[in-house]
Amino acid sequence: MQENNLSSKCGYVTLIGRPNVGKSTLMNHLIGQKIAITSHKPQTTRGRIQTVYTDERGQIVFLDTPGIHESKNKLGEYMVKVATKTMEEVDLILWLVEPTTFIGAGEHMIIDQLRECGKQVILVINKIDTVSGEDLQSFIDAYKKEMEYADIVTVSALKSDNLDELMQAIFDRLPYGDVFYDEDTLTDQSERDIVAEIIREKALRLLSDEVPHGIAVTVETMRTRKAAAPVKKKKSKHVHPPKKSALAESAASGAVNGGMAAESVASGAGNGDAAGTAPDLESMLAALAGGADDAANVEASDNIMDIEATIICERDSHKGIVIGKGGAMLKKIGSQARTDIEKMVGCRVNLQLFVKVRRDWRNDTMQMKNFGYKSTK
Repeated sequence: MQENNLSSKCGYVTLIGRPNVGKSTLMNHLIGQKIAITSHKPQTTRGRIQTVYTDERGQIVFLDTPGIHESKNKLGEYMVKVATKTMEEVDLILWLVEPTTFIGAGEHMIIDQLRECGKQVILVINKIDTVSGEDLQSFIDAYKKEMEYADIVTVSALKSDNLDELMQAIFDRLPYGDVFYDEDTLTDQSERDIVAEIIREKALRLLSDEVPHGIAVTVETMRTRKAAAPVKKKKSKHVHPPKKSALAESAASGAVNGGMAAESVASGAGNGDAAGTAPDLESMLAALAGGADDAANVEASDNIMDIEATIICERDSHKGIVIGKGGAMLKKIGSQARTDIEKMVGCRVNLQLFVKVRRDWRNDTMQMKNFGYKSTK
């Protein structure tokens, strides 16, 4: 019988909790990379997202899950099933809660599930940056009355406060063993999956409250090609200024082209740089978390990635909101998404977005499967 490796600790850890308690933000900060999308809107995470953290102590496989809530459609049922099933498959559970003494029906439903699965639970009280330190003990005492925990750690995922303490608490409770993945492995998400989620994140952040819950994103094509070499203009020995009539004709032509580009976006097909405008380099550099080096790598690359993706919504009225007046909203979603995608793939991106209506898709099992939400047994 083979003995476990006693030099490193390894295990699976899931993050569970009510919607919008900061699970994805915490996971991203723990591994030091943004893999799961985030927004202030609840139910942002819809499926199980696996990430891997490795250091000299061992390896943690984190499983981020959708928020546990009362489902109102088949998509909601799928999300809750993903979260509850994951609890059965891990070595340790991180239960994220907000700093409060009020423990409602949603939290009691989770408590019942935690008791039933019988796994080790670390209570993580998040968002401590929003309350006074003097009140923390009252929050801890309120949750201590409900059940026993392997540990209780207070953190601010957004500010990265106490994350080292949480990480050590996790390693302390994992079994010894060999690592599951190579140390370079970061996630099981495919590049296509991450691109779709980046686009959905930008839509979530930019759209009004009634639209995002009915949105899905599919990526139809992702192809990389060599950028065309710049055409060198021949120098003319005699340069004559254009006539006024030619200048007027050129200006008129530009106005027509701008109008055509706007019409193209409004019809549901949009480029990240729609309406003929070049990307603002200053805003692009500011948006890149990696800073100037990442931007320089993108600009220096000889490749261009062409991506076609579709934003799915449930109503014609929602389609109009997603596209926006003159295509403005779709252009904004595409422009912000393109910046993040370029950082990830390391080259320039030509992003084409389309908008389609699939009525009541969140209650259609077949359509849910087509959009990546496959049933969990």
